Amino acid sequence: MKPTLNELPKEAKDKHIENKKYFDKLKKKTPKNLDYVMQDLHDAEFKKTDCLKCANCCKTTGPLFTSADIERVSKYLRQKPQQFIEQYLRVDEDQDYVLQSVPCTFLDYENACMIYDVRPKACREFPHTDRKKFQQITDLTLKNVAICPAAFNIVEEMKKKLPL
Repeated sequence: MKPTLNELPKEAKDKHIENKKYFDKLKKKTPKNLDYVMQDLHDAEFKKTDCLKCANCCKTTGPLFTSADIERVSKYLRQKPQQFIEQYLRVDEDQDYVLQSVPCTFLDYENACMIYDVRPKACREFPHTDRKKFQQITDLTLKNVAICPAAFNIVEEMKKKLPL
């Protein structure tokens, strides 16, 4: 059963301990084919997932902006990087640049990104389920399953495909 967006936080919370134990085992005994399996699961899920119907990531969390992101986005918006920072960003507790507020300023009423072609690396790679050395980002994945229905589904499929 695939959770709806409303059910997702509760479902993710119910699976949290199970997923954490699974990921702890995964780190201790990483399957050699993990990256290939994750790429296949990611591709299969995103063939049937339309992010524009959800955009929960853009509505509930903000990406980290690297210096390269700031340069690229500010140029696209025809602003100096410092203007862009002052208008849209703040420094968080980890000393990273993040959006001043969520939902994302650049999310339009149709759930489309107004800076899609130059969006931050964190947005391009979200939910990071096709990342190489996936076992290194399991803490991030535990957070993302509560935000992204596709990430939730990928982890559920992963546990079936790679029982530990």
